[in-house]
Amino acid sequence: MKNELHHLYKVIFLNKGSVYEMYAKQIYQSDLYGFVEVEEFIFGERSQLVVDPSEEKLKSEFEGVVRSFIPLGAIIRIDEVKKEGIPKLQSAGDKIMPFPVSIVPPVKN
Repeated sequence: MKNELHHLYKVIFLNKGSVYEMYAKQIYQSDLYGFVEVEEFIFGERSQLVVDPSEEKLKSEFEGVVRSFIPLGAIIRIDEVKKEGIPKLQSAGDKIMPFPVSIVPPVKN
């Protein structure tokens, strides 16, 4: 039997004024121009004694989500990691701003 290589990614992105740090098994360039597709989000086991409120909020927000399309300009960082961590949700404050991206070419007169 062949050992299958399983990839695990940590994706950090901006959404609604917050920084999302999520773990997923699948990430790829979308057919929708300017988006990255993220699938198979990973959350900790529900049997943990200590419950992290931000992780619970993320679990409920992404419950039933098969695939997310994240705009390239919202991506802060994507890392391939060896093991999963705890998903986090933090306020972006005024230190992190999305990179301004215009997908519409300027009009020439």
